[in-house]
Amino acid sequence: MEGLLLIISGPSGVGKSTITNRILERLGATLSVSMTTRKMRPGDVDGEHYHFVDEGAFESVVEAGGFLEHAVYAGNQYGTPREPVDKILASGGVIVLEIDVAGAAQVKGKMPGAFAVFIEAPTRDALLHRLRTRSTEDEATIQRRFGIAQREIEFAHASELYDAFVINDDLERAVSELAGLVESAMAARG
Repeated sequence: MEGLLLIISGPSGVGKSTITNRILERLGATLSVSMTTRKMRPGDVDGEHYHFVDEGAFESVVEAGGFLEHAVYAGNQYGTPREPVDKILASGGVIVLEIDVAGAAQVKGKMPGAFAVFIEAPTRDALLHRLRTRSTEDEATIQRRFGIAQREIEFAHASELYDAFVINDDLERAVSELAGLVESAMAARG
């Protein structure tokens, strides 16, 4: 049986990392580990948080067509290596990519059978409130993130990229809904 590539996207502050972690546990899924040229920070574990490489190694993978998606963010390159994804899919497992809308578009272009889900807050006001209550950023940064979030939400709904939308109004309900969607998608594949 062929596995499932699950894409989880959503704006900053919507709880997608928490939902992703719960889905990994609940479904026994594997999280795709991205490759980056970013320097390791205290607490980073190579191969767990990212595969940390230099520019030359990253460019070699790009030239070989070895990424499902890649982009530059804050001066560093990030990408999803294709080989580990293909291995999990061939074994019939579920592999999860937690990526932004631009990355999701690249992956769906290369792997149209991927199942993409967009996580949303119940309202835009709720999302702004969540960004503020994290208390990790100043108001200008919060407003910038909120502006990006609104563009991502608009793009997600206007495009035909996402197979489903899950509103994170209650964590347990959202996780159960997403797990049900994934189980249905797997069953439909036979």
